[in-house]
Amino acid sequence: MKPGSFSITKLAASAAAGLAMTAVSVHAFAADLVGQPTDGAIGLQPGVTALRHQVEGFHTWFLLPILFGISLLVLALLAWCILRFNHRANPTPARFTHNTTVEVLWTVVPVLILLTMAIPSFRLLFDYHDMPKPDVTVKATGYQWYWGYAYPDQKIDEETSNILPEDKAKAAGVPYMLATTQPMIVPVNKVVHVLVTGADVIHSFSVPAFGVKIDAVPGRMNETWFKATQTGTYYGQCSQLCGTDHSFMPIEVKVVSQADFDAWVASKAPAPPPAANNSAAPTNAAAPAPGPTAAAAAAPAKS
Repeated sequence: MKPGSFSITKLAASAAAGLAMTAVSVHAFAADLVGQPTDGAIGLQPGVTALRHQVEGFHTWFLLPILFGISLLVLALLAWCILRFNHRANPTPARFTHNTTVEVLWTVVPVLILLTMAIPSFRLLFDYHDMPKPDVTVKATGYQWYWGYAYPDQKIDEETSNILPEDKAKAAGVPYMLATTQPMIVPVNKVVHVLVTGADVIHSFSVPAFGVKIDAVPGRMNETWFKATQTGTYYGQCSQLCGTDHSFMPIEVKVVSQADFDAWVASKAPAPPPAANNSAAPTNAAAPAPGPTAAAAAAPAKS
């Protein structure tokens, strides 16, 4: 670039063109996968719950415009200060140090912006805590470094969910470090009440496609809920730094039909005890005559 040929306008145009090409290429070559991350994709994972759709709308159509608006305003103010008040354009700087109007504006305007953001944020938070009547309850316990799932209503004891080894994950065609040996099984279109706790340190139960993320704290029972509208396999991970193998305790949730869920619950029922075999002992056989008692045997015979 020749001296004097630098232009903020050209730089901004080049950056915008580069971002546009990147967005087009990413959109063309990276189709979003449901329930797991997509290489090269930009944005949030596709959601399969109503709460997750609300979170995505709040983020994309409410927070991002405010973010870009504030960024563009600050950029415009910086450009105006650079161009209008540089040494060449303004050789004699002003001597004042305060401006009441400006100070009131930069105090009141951020407060109004935060209040505007708080209204839908609190509404969404209320929806997360306003759980409908649950259809299934699952207790998820975080350990170093795996998860345990129990179904108290179905009398299913805790089952251990470890990370699936790499060779088995490749053989099964499932994502390594996301697939597990024992997924959580839940029915579709049902309210799933998740009780979350930790056994040793703080973990975090997080499934992005459900919009669910809550800490698993030892000695405390937290709760959350979701209602998945599509069958499929959805992955998450512990999102608290819980030790050396923190990245090796994924979460796998399989959403199945109600019939498949009922069949799975039936398969977990304990086997009935074997029936007693009564054929060996005859029922109508006469009882043997009782023998003499010990006292009678020891008595002397009468003469």
